[in-house]
Amino acid sequence: MMSVLVFAAGAALLIYSAEKLITYLVGAARGLAISVFLLAVIFTGIEFDDLVFGVALNLEGMEEVALGVVFGTVISMVGVVLALAALLVPCRVDIPRDYLAIFALSPLVLVGLAFAGEVGTGLAILLIALFVAFVAYIAVQERRRAVPVFRDTDVLERAGTDHGGTVPDDPSRTGGIELTSKQHLPGWALLGLAVLSLAGLVVGAWVMTEGTEGILEDFGIAGTVFGATIATLVLTLEDIFLTVEPARRGTPLIGVGNVIGSVVFSVSAKLGIIVLAGGEIEVTPDVFVWHLPALVTLVGFAAFALWTGRLRRWHGVVLLAAYVVYWAVSFVVFGMVPVETG
Repeated sequence: MMSVLVFAAGAALLIYSAEKLITYLVGAARGLAISVFLLAVIFTGIEFDDLVFGVALNLEGMEEVALGVVFGTVISMVGVVLALAALLVPCRVDIPRDYLAIFALSPLVLVGLAFAGEVGTGLAILLIALFVAFVAYIAVQERRRAVPVFRDTDVLERAGTDHGGTVPDDPSRTGGIELTSKQHLPGWALLGLAVLSLAGLVVGAWVMTEGTEGILEDFGIAGTVFGATIATLVLTLEDIFLTVEPARRGTPLIGVGNVIGSVVFSVSAKLGIIVLAGGEIEVTPDVFVWHLPALVTLVGFAAFALWTGRLRRWHGVVLLAAYVVYWAVSFVVFGMVPVETG
């Protein structure tokens, strides 16, 4: 029973931290006149918990599983997170075409790595540099646009009208919902609070993980079954909140920034950091057969859905169905990823 309480406590902290992170990011973007999308890419797109997990796996000699974390993050971000956002909160999204092009083409980096056969120090540094270049490009483009599409002021104009149909003067409000009582603070202070909220997310995810271990022991659930169901949900719960909740509160661009940032980060800097920290990773030929084609297809359809300018429920149905098919084929045809047991 204690394990269930621990799990619930972690979930509560996760939800609370996600709520606060959303509000502080919007407030900081308004106060500092910085693109809220750029902040979302940096604060939510960089998957710190998954990154630590991947590094630990590679250090333990489970490089195939570490590579699987990279693929798993990308596929779950579009097949579960974006799919649920489309199903639960279908909404209008206005994404610049160049951003979507980068998003759609980013998995092709893995195609090049598959041809190379292994990822060593040189390629790892290149991957990290690619992500830095991506963030720099977003920052420059946002500054150059006559009306930056992801500035918080634009978010407020699109989704922040009050019940009378006017843009509220209070910069801490969106969609008639109060975002934060800290509107008197300067933008840099709100950015600091966003960092604390991000730490809360990581702690909440860790507490939930501890709870899941206890649930396994207390209720005797088979490890494989638990890993394919509850544990998978735990790993993606943070991203689900950070994508669905902003859309529900009228700022879907934060959630989209989370998805695009996570995908680009995973196929570039995450893999690069994992290799630098734990040693080179061999890209086996079987990646070509199933996992890489599935990843490219899912991301391609996700890019198409965003390209239409509106996330619709049928987009979510297709993405979620494709994700289920991916897992079914992976288990039935290709089997489990081998993990060393001792």
